[in-house]
Amino acid sequence: MRSIFVIVIASLMFLMNCKGKAQENVSEVSPERPFVWEGANLYFLLTDRFNNGDASNDVNFNRTKETGILRGFEGGDLKGITQKIKEGYFTDLGINAIWMTPVVEQIHDGTDEGTGFSYGFHGYWTSDWTNIDPNFGTKEDLKELVATAHENGIRILLDAVINHTGPVTEIDTVWPEEWVRTSPKCEFQNYETTVTCTLVANLPDIRTESNDAVDLPPQLVKKWKDEGRFDQEVAELDEFFERTGHPRAPRFYIMKWLSDYISEYGIDGYRVDTVKHTEEYVWQEFKKECDYQFAQWKANNPEKVLDDNEFYLVGEVYNYGISNGQMFDIGDRKVNYFEDSFHSLINFELKYDANNGYEEVFTKYSDLLQNEMKNHGTLNYLSSHDDGNPFDPSREKPFETANRLLLTPGTSQVYYGDEVARPLLIEGTQGDATLRSTMNWTDIESNEQTKAILEHWQKLGRFRAKHPAVGAGLHKRMSKAPYVFSRSYSSNDFEDVVVIGIDLPKGNKSIDVSDVFLDGDIVHDAYSSQDVEVIDGKLNFSSEYEISLFGKN
Repeated sequence: MRSIFVIVIASLMFLMNCKGKAQENVSEVSPERPFVWEGANLYFLLTDRFNNGDASNDVNFNRTKETGILRGFEGGDLKGITQKIKEGYFTDLGINAIWMTPVVEQIHDGTDEGTGFSYGFHGYWTSDWTNIDPNFGTKEDLKELVATAHENGIRILLDAVINHTGPVTEIDTVWPEEWVRTSPKCEFQNYETTVTCTLVANLPDIRTESNDAVDLPPQLVKKWKDEGRFDQEVAELDEFFERTGHPRAPRFYIMKWLSDYISEYGIDGYRVDTVKHTEEYVWQEFKKECDYQFAQWKANNPEKVLDDNEFYLVGEVYNYGISNGQMFDIGDRKVNYFEDSFHSLINFELKYDANNGYEEVFTKYSDLLQNEMKNHGTLNYLSSHDDGNPFDPSREKPFETANRLLLTPGTSQVYYGDEVARPLLIEGTQGDATLRSTMNWTDIESNEQTKAILEHWQKLGRFRAKHPAVGAGLHKRMSKAPYVFSRSYSSNDFEDVVVIGIDLPKGNKSIDVSDVFLDGDIVHDAYSSQDVEVIDGKLNFSSEYEISLFGKN
């Protein structure tokens, strides 16, 4: 009996190891399969709304006032994200990059935005760029998260805010006048009324245009002294300004504080907030500092370097669409935010394009990315945290949403819960709170339809992660009916070709792949999990599904 028991245990360990290897292979990059940001599968989550890994940090700074619906802290934290990485949730979904909302310390009180009393659960109301908000966790938690993600082949993007501080409250006093302006409110008619103004009332605007030296805000001085780290912070600032030669102007303080997260934690990129509301040269300056710190981190941690990619910067230029190409019209001038600054901009256009036919959308995006936007990228989404007009607000088309997002050329942004049809219409909410409900984990466990939706997203996501051609490759239609297309990608000695069919007949299928694969090639359908040999230029196979995802292993 003992020998049988040993054999069973050994077999189980072998199977578990194989499962782990299979998961690793989806996200990890080998010399044969490079990681390219242009084709990445990125997961965007609100840190507070994703998963509560440590209930002991749910209340801090006496944030106990009654808030509007979904406008208070809900408990999500860094440990919760790390937990899901360890469980393989992201790997199973084919995610190879995670962007989370800002984790820096928020204002301690809250404010009524006209949509109900709100705390800074979303992370965009900064009070101290140098510290992690305790509601999200600790610096040690962030270190573990980044390290765990990297061990699983997943890159980490934090969210950078240079444009503004948090609102002013009875507790959170306004920063000095030489640091911020509190008026006028932006009117968005031209460059000046978009940049040199406050986004909304009571959101002090950093004087990013100023080159005048300023002292530290007195509230930060007091805070750092109370925390026993004033001398250390000042010494680091002195070293930064001596090295860079920058004036001690407001924007350079913040650039120093944000770039510290690169050198300390080894993050792989930043999503940058409110880009068009700040002078474009600010982002060129920010890129230089990010690049410097990323190079320093790589030199100091050679054993932890994932690849030779540059630090990734993706900007939020609100209402930018890929049809704008590299130029964005602010009203009285056009600005190129890609020049010496951003690799990609968030694309606000796909939610409209997604109403068109697959071929029209895929061809449009492929042509733009292979030509006018070559060497740059776009981050596509169909739902997000502050866009009140998502593609499918009532979640009636979760399968189609996956097809349109994950198969469109460019980088894909899966908004947390897209993959499980997390509700976007929450009764009683006001404004963008309806887009920010807590992750519906219980539905995954108990609802069969939710499980089916997740499985579909997982299959497409893993295929995308395994094949850079899906997001970064050249698109070519092979058949109109049934709809079949190919994507091809090459870089240095690496080549990747995939063939994808949508709305195929159930049961027996025949696809002409003579322009793509050779007779005798064995290609794998990742959707039905079967290998098929190319015979006489065709793939003849049978499956119960209306979609196929073919690629060479």
